[in-house]
Amino acid sequence: MSSIAIVTDSNSGISQAEAEKLGIYVLPMPFIINGETYFEDINLTTDEFFEKMKNDADITTSQPSPKAITDLWKKVLKDHDEVVHIPMSSGLSGSCSTAAALAQSFKGKVQVVDNQRISVTQKESVLDALALAAQGRSAAEIKTQLEAEALEASIYITVATLKYLKKGGRLTPAVAAIGTLLRIKPVLQIQGEKLDTFSKVRTMAQAKTVMINAIRNDLETRFGGVDAHDAYIDMAHTDNLEEALKFKGEVEAAFPGYEVRFVDPLSLSVSCHIGAGSLAVTATKKHAG
Repeated sequence: MSSIAIVTDSNSGISQAEAEKLGIYVLPMPFIINGETYFEDINLTTDEFFEKMKNDADITTSQPSPKAITDLWKKVLKDHDEVVHIPMSSGLSGSCSTAAALAQSFKGKVQVVDNQRISVTQKESVLDALALAAQGRSAAEIKTQLEAEALEASIYITVATLKYLKKGGRLTPAVAAIGTLLRIKPVLQIQGEKLDTFSKVRTMAQAKTVMINAIRNDLETRFGGVDAHDAYIDMAHTDNLEEALKFKGEVEAAFPGYEVRFVDPLSLSVSCHIGAGSLAVTATKKHAG
């Protein structure tokens, strides 16, 4: 049986320490902050990131360099026969297509999965890949299965401020100004390749209700019904753990028999576009294999 290594990036929310426990490899995403390059969870902690954000630092995201990607693969292939590489969704970054192009020179030993996920849904894909590898599946078979299940996940996010959506060009200044004046809180959805507005509400309580109802609708219409218990519910947040843990209780009360598996910090690549104070809830169909 061939030895399969699972590689992902820090957009999955998996820390370097957690990766070591899982026996996987995490490629840190780079950030340019006030002209200086930092790497998530290497020389930039989440707390440091949000501190810089609060101080209005100029923050831009970047892709890992081709050399960083291929160097990691070469290192991993010294001890494994094949690599399954699970980057963030191709619709949200060019890093997936870059990795796919680089993999062509590895003669089939590296399989790049475009399963169109990020954050805890991407993390669920990593756990599925580990389970498939343990069953003896090849890297190509794991890629095929994960891509077939790519759209079997949703993320709903509510933000505390419109500042960063405006800064990133996702809102016009006029819309952002009106939204701030009216205290509008958008609920955003990441479904496959896109980050879109799902709903607009006035309060965080309303936003939570919208997100819970959206998850309930997904369970009923896409994941076999609420009573089937055929999906995982996870949560994420940006620098907002206390409120996220309160919301966890509300989500579990809304869905008896479901336990929220993860309450993770949203990856910094998402955080820099939405700012601190956000809450997210996700539903991911349980792996069919």
